[in-house]
Amino acid sequence: MQAVRQLGAGVLNMLQGLGRSSLFLFNTLARTPPLLLRFKLVNQQIYSIGVLTFFIIALASFFVGMVLALQGINTLQRFGAEESVGLLVALSLVRELGPVVTALLFAGRAGTALTAEIGLMKSTEQLTAIEMMAIDPVARIVAPRLLGGFISMPILAMAFSVIGVAGGYLVAVGLMGVDAGAFWSQMQAGTEFGTDILSGIIKSIVFGFVVTWIAVFQGYDCVPTPEGVSRATNRTVVYSSLAVLMLDFIITALTLNSL
Repeated sequence: MQAVRQLGAGVLNMLQGLGRSSLFLFNTLARTPPLLLRFKLVNQQIYSIGVLTFFIIALASFFVGMVLALQGINTLQRFGAEESVGLLVALSLVRELGPVVTALLFAGRAGTALTAEIGLMKSTEQLTAIEMMAIDPVARIVAPRLLGGFISMPILAMAFSVIGVAGGYLVAVGLMGVDAGAFWSQMQAGTEFGTDILSGIIKSIVFGFVVTWIAVFQGYDCVPTPEGVSRATNRTVVYSSLAVLMLDFIITALTLNSL
């Protein structure tokens, strides 16, 4: 019976957390439209969330593209199709690795920063002070961060794919001797906007929204202690990673059947 009670308590806690996060999201979205008239707040978050994350994204994407080219050439040489390595790199990045790896890096860098920042504001009673000044902390603190992450993530995912292709080109053409014309022509002929690029864009938009939502909610809902902030930051990484991988499968299944 003790095991049953623990299982029931865990399920109830999960449902309560899901309910709180849903209500939190609705309240935040309701306070988002006025930000269009005060876009300076969003610009600040786009810089801290997106621009400061770009270097990590660029470095990771360059090496991912290089590894894809090396592995692709090694495999395609068995079939005499090494000139198709450009298509392999492009499809791998645009469809899957671009949105997914970007979302995981985004959660590890920007997501944890958002959770820690809001959590520290709560633990030091800055959110309470803002509320006592007749300022809504959700509208002033949370909503700009949610919108900034939603805008930044698709741009970072596109940059990941572009820089990854450049890394693959450097290895395939510069090191392995693949013809440059064949590299680009195969890529252009085999990559379609509807089935490939659009799928990656949809994934990056969904991932950016979900990861940012998890990050700001964990910071706002955390226990206002240093230990509570630490646990919330850890939950942000775990929940975001699991959500990205789960949503990747769902969106892939839907887009392959509909696009």
